[in-house]
Amino acid sequence: MDKHPPDEERALSIRDIARLAGVSRQTVSRVLNGERYIKASTEAQVRKVIEEHSWRPNSAARALATSRSKTIGLLVSARSHYGPFSAAAAIDEAARARGYAILSATLAREDDAAISEALDAFSAQGVDGVVVIAPQQRAHEALQRVAVRVPFVSMHWKDDGDGRVAAFDQEAGARLATRHLIELGHTRIRHLAGPQDWNEAEDRMNGFLAELSDHDLPATAPVLGDWTSDLGYEVGLKLLDHPDFTAVFASNDQMALGLMHAAAELGISIPGDLSIVGFDDIPEAKHFAPPLTTIRQDFAWLGAHAIDVLVTQIEGGDATAIAAEYPIPQLVVRQSTAPPRVPG
Repeated sequence: MDKHPPDEERALSIRDIARLAGVSRQTVSRVLNGERYIKASTEAQVRKVIEEHSWRPNSAARALATSRSKTIGLLVSARSHYGPFSAAAAIDEAARARGYAILSATLAREDDAAISEALDAFSAQGVDGVVVIAPQQRAHEALQRVAVRVPFVSMHWKDDGDGRVAAFDQEAGARLATRHLIELGHTRIRHLAGPQDWNEAEDRMNGFLAELSDHDLPATAPVLGDWTSDLGYEVGLKLLDHPDFTAVFASNDQMALGLMHAAAELGISIPGDLSIVGFDDIPEAKHFAPPLTTIRQDFAWLGAHAIDVLVTQIEGGDATAIAAEYPIPQLVVRQSTAPPRVPG
């Protein structure tokens, strides 16, 4: 008779299952992990006890059995906009589909101390890995300086080279947007860029300038924005007062919306007098007046891809090959772009 019967008032633990099956806790762990080279009779005995007691390992038991907590930390910058937040939602869904729970933290600042504090909190909760969505330059530099003791994936960056990145090719997307305007016949194109310290904004600006250069077209210094429609509206009122251009590539859809508002207020027809291209393809973009031509990023894919990269690392695999995939976003042509109006 078992001298230490499990307390019927509490849930069975992995140690209880081991004792009832007459094996070690490590043997139960190996059975739960589906490891080979366990005697068939031993595995049958363990599974018989599990079935008899309708036992399901809770998170603590899983951690004992696998040395993993099945949790992932998600670190998101408070200054994020539609794209990063959409990716965060997709990450949560993809993680749950793989059997992982998400613990979220928001970065109020992007410095070493704030990132260290958040990572320490994740470490205290025993997360198996971390996804970082903080596209700012400062955040990325701070992350490189802070010791991350678990596998991690940084989104939107392409310069790691070590299998820890999930991103779309922002520069290629910007080239698509600019090339679309050039192919329509526009030769005087302005760019409303994102914030200067954002990696995505820099990549999109570089793509815009590179495409103009490839077509031997003149470039005017991009206007720096802040991702908001309010900024797009304010810039639009100034730039469109006496425009010397026929098209604008805005670094995101919200700023494009603000530009369209300013154009409507000034009596400038879109796309008759001015063509506008955005970036991201937010759900409302197809309902703008007129519907917005933009660059679509599949954030559901990106979130699932980030989890694939991270879980591959967590489970001891080499994520370098899959993390080296940087898909090109898709050009979605709607009614906000057209050939420039011929004078006369």
